[in-house]
Amino acid sequence: MDLRLHSSLTHVLPIEDSSQVGFARRTAQKLAEQSGFDATDAGRVALVVTEVASNILKHASNGELHLRVLPGSASGIEVIAIDRGKGFDLQDCMADGFSTRGTQGIGLGSMLRQAQVFDVHTDASGTVLLTRFYPRGATIKDLRVGVTQHSLHDDPACGDVWELAIKGSHVSILMIDGLGHGPEAEDAAKAGATAFNREPFADPGVLLEEIHHDMRGTRGGAVAVTQFNAEQDRLRFIGIGNIGATLIGEDKPRGLASHPGIVGLQYRKVPVVDYAECTGKLLILYSDGLQSRWNLRDYPGLMYRHPAIIAAVLHRDFCRGRDDVTVLVIALEMLDD
Repeated sequence: MDLRLHSSLTHVLPIEDSSQVGFARRTAQKLAEQSGFDATDAGRVALVVTEVASNILKHASNGELHLRVLPGSASGIEVIAIDRGKGFDLQDCMADGFSTRGTQGIGLGSMLRQAQVFDVHTDASGTVLLTRFYPRGATIKDLRVGVTQHSLHDDPACGDVWELAIKGSHVSILMIDGLGHGPEAEDAAKAGATAFNREPFADPGVLLEEIHHDMRGTRGGAVAVTQFNAEQDRLRFIGIGNIGATLIGEDKPRGLASHPGIVGLQYRKVPVVDYAECTGKLLILYSDGLQSRWNLRDYPGLMYRHPAIIAAVLHRDFCRGRDDVTVLVIALEMLDD
């Protein structure tokens, strides 16, 4: 598998009253049509969006839908429904026709059949439900990566930038948090992304130097470069500034240490750190718009859910609300076909 994923803001649709259900349906259907879905496939997206938005109002009174276009040989649409309701019995709600509050009752089981990718996490803190749609007949391999990216006050400019490159069994990931927020922070972060994209599989230390060079003359920012080689079962990491990075597996979580400094301005040269035996673990990268005092074990079963659900839960519960925020979660596994 060879693929490049580029930074993009999550499209957030608040669900607070019934008028917003229709708007969400139309928005999701239009996004699907713009991504090459035919009328039938776009209708599948619209059907599920209508049901999950209605469920948010009836079971949690308010929440959000997060929409994202998924790149690949066939473009997909990701829809994540998020609320802070009291949760529900997952086994009951998988049955078609089951409805506790008068919705269509198409059932989570039916949603699973409408979407090529379906997953859900629900507990007393609320529910996060993931659906991913692709055109029927398209050959797809779901990429177990989740990203949620939001700018402060919904500013069109975001000082956070992420990039992800896949080449066979190799993955290279960049995350930059431009100093501050707004257009100047975004310019700084994009300058670094340009350097990364020239040769994303170069040695991480060399990549950091190239990024530093291209970010000179900007505000600068925090930078983390992570590379995973599935064949060697090895992860390499280098970070400057306040990008958080954590490896999570069955054992104790392991934080990946960044060093003080501002890339583009001044930092002390540091070595790349290697981590062995990472296959099967989760890698979570996040900008400092997210609080660092979280623990997935506070959410029983969450670490086994789709990375997109994990990213959404962390954003829901730990967003500081005073800066741009990005959370990227990837399952470290063999990604080549």
